[in-house]
Amino acid sequence: MKHLIYLYLTISFFSFTEELNEGYAFNEGTKIFYVDYGPEDASPILLVQGLGGQLTFWPSELIKMLQKNGFRPIVYDNRDVGLSQSFEESGKPNFLWNYFKWYTGLPMQSVYSLSDMASDGIAILDKLEIKKSHILGISMGGMISQRMVFNHQSRFISYIQVASMAKVPDHTTLPRNELRKIIEDRSYKNQSIEERVERSIRLFEILSSEDATIDKDKFADEVIKNIERSPNESGFSRHLQAILADKDRYDLISQINVPTLVIHGEVDPLIPFNEGKKSAEMIPNSTFLAVEKMSHLLDPPIIDIIEEPLVSYMRLAESL
Repeated sequence: MKHLIYLYLTISFFSFTEELNEGYAFNEGTKIFYVDYGPEDASPILLVQGLGGQLTFWPSELIKMLQKNGFRPIVYDNRDVGLSQSFEESGKPNFLWNYFKWYTGLPMQSVYSLSDMASDGIAILDKLEIKKSHILGISMGGMISQRMVFNHQSRFISYIQVASMAKVPDHTTLPRNELRKIIEDRSYKNQSIEERVERSIRLFEILSSEDATIDKDKFADEVIKNIERSPNESGFSRHLQAILADKDRYDLISQINVPTLVIHGEVDPLIPFNEGKKSAEMIPNSTFLAVEKMSHLLDPPIIDIIEEPLVSYMRLAESL
């Protein structure tokens, strides 16, 4: 029986905790908006969102689950999306020229790097005076987190990588068919509000787990609220450019000594399952959790499945 899921993308997620703390951290002048759900005396976990994703994309079910189990979720808008600093003045990358460079193996440049984005997360921990934290990164957030954890290993209790990889996307790892077209269209086409809503609905239909359905009317309302919260659509293109301008991180992750849990869906259409498995094989002291019905998202059916192993792993890491 399928679960009915409202994949909320709104700041209404903030309403269920009385200890909500929000503000800005600064990384060498770049302002990063964060929300600390509290409670302050619980064990912190920094959540790093994926490509073009605002902090409002984190499901309320995940936040509540972490709080229920004694953790302090801290979320933030990556630079160039949400309420964090926009880089719109830099303009959209030239899609065709950069596609040619990517296809031919020519070096690519980006306005900012994944390392810059990793430093944004550290700036938040510094602002909140948190010396050690758990960290969970999903998709592009996992790529950012790999650099964050590697560069600041003493700051993290555990690292949870979800639906991500250490490889720079190439012909072998690109998504196929409709999903690829959606990503390419978002990278260079200017679309109307209606087109953006339809695109978001279709994208989440593709990336949701097998047991998930979407209330399309409710979902459309929340997409519009997110567009109003952050009209900056071009940040997606610069995020993608930062991914493609990076280098494979295999050597990097092989030097991570932080206890690591790698979670990957067996039917992920965006990041290949074997790449998630390869990350776990290369990170010392890591555990791999394959989730049978998981696609690319942490939606409520998947949160129910991973709650026990995730919480157990973080508690084990705290005892080490």
